[in-house]
Amino acid sequence: MQLIASLTSPFARKIRILLLEKAIPCELVVDIPWNADTQVPHYNPLGKVPVLVSDAGQPIYDSPVIAEYLDTVVSEPLFLPDDRRRAIDVKLGEALADGIVDAAVAIFVERKRPPERQDGEWIDRQQGKIEHGLTALVKQLCGGRYLVDGQLTLADIAAGCALGYLDFRFPDIDWRGEHPELLAYAEALFQRPSFGKTRPPL
Repeated sequence: MQLIASLTSPFARKIRILLLEKAIPCELVVDIPWNADTQVPHYNPLGKVPVLVSDAGQPIYDSPVIAEYLDTVVSEPLFLPDDRRRAIDVKLGEALADGIVDAAVAIFVERKRPPERQDGEWIDRQQGKIEHGLTALVKQLCGGRYLVDGQLTLADIAAGCALGYLDFRFPDIDWRGEHPELLAYAEALFQRPSFGKTRPPL
């Protein structure tokens, strides 16, 4: 298998972490979709990473789809429960974390525009989504160690990647100070070898 990914993409990091947690051998192919010479559209018509190329040569894209696929490749440990109702809870947590990332990426891209062309209201709206998303994460965590059923799931991997992306791109967002309930939770995730090995380059 091959994983086509950017080293700074939190969505790609989610898949890289799952590959490490499951000990699935996979060649990492670094490709930046923004570059003129990118090959990503040859694998994903939407031009986005990550893309997993299966051993049979099938490209699989969109990180939630890839994550679910990986549970079919190696079943232990499972990051989506067999019980479909509990799996929905996990996927809701993943969607929440991914939504925080989507809003953060939108701000990052908007801030690349010349200052006079940036839409302040748009940025404020995305910042509101981040804040509401973090508050919802705290509510779902509810003082526990993990988001769903007291065990590590895809929801936690996605949440850890979201918080890590805020650290990476938005050090001005003090989520630790504003949401101290997330602090011990995040630090435990960040200490996992899979998170350490996938930390984005400075």
